[in-house]
Order: sequence, then C-alpha cells, then structure tokens
Amino acid sequence: MIRKPAEMKTEVKQVRSGKGQVTFQHLFQKEEITAKTRLCARLIVPPGNSIGMHRHDGEDELFVIIKGSGIIDDGTTRTPVSAGDAILTGNGEAHALENTGADTMELLALIMLYGAA
Repeated sequence: MIRKPAEMKTEVKQVRSGKGQVTFQHLFQKEEITAKTRLCARLIVPPGNSIGMHRHDGEDELFVIIKGSGIIDDGTTRTPVSAGDAILTGNGEAHALENTGADTMELLALIMLYGAA
C-alpha cells in the first residue's frame, strides 16, 4: 500500500499536557496495519512545544528524529536528541519530548502493542 502525503489524515492537538500543540500526520491508521500497532505517524513539533510525560505499559514506542533537536526526558535523565537519533520507550517506562531548538522538530512515531491490538 502506498499513501501520498495529501491522503494522510492530519490532526493538531496538545499531547499529554505538553506545551503548545503537535501535528500528527498519520501515515497509516492502526486498522490498516496487520501487526499489533497503535500509532504510525509523522509528528511535527514547533520550537518550544512538547509532548508531556507519559508511560508506556504493554507497548513500545519508537521515535526516530528526522529533523530538528530537543530533549528527551525519561523522568530521571534529560538527554539531548537530534536528527538521526532513535529512542525506544516501553516496559512501563515513561518519557517526555521537548523541542528546545530554533527549528521545527519532525519525527516518526510508531507504537507497537505487546498483546491484542
């Protein structure tokens, strides 16, 4: 299946009590993916905006930073991230992401479920 950007569902929302709003460009809806998946999207985070702290129980979330830079916070450590970095969170771990750079941050986000989809 091939999906062109103009065909992708897009939504803009505040995420997990983060600052500002994040744009979700859904590459595919979870119902279209046979594997146990909750999210497959490109996220666009403007400078100063963030995704608030949240936990991943029963699932893994993979972020791949495509553009920009920021800070990933696991509740204990704040680590700088930039284009090319990959972040994996799961097994009950928590994280938050903030765009601390001057440019828009873009990342791919994939949430894979351990049990039934």
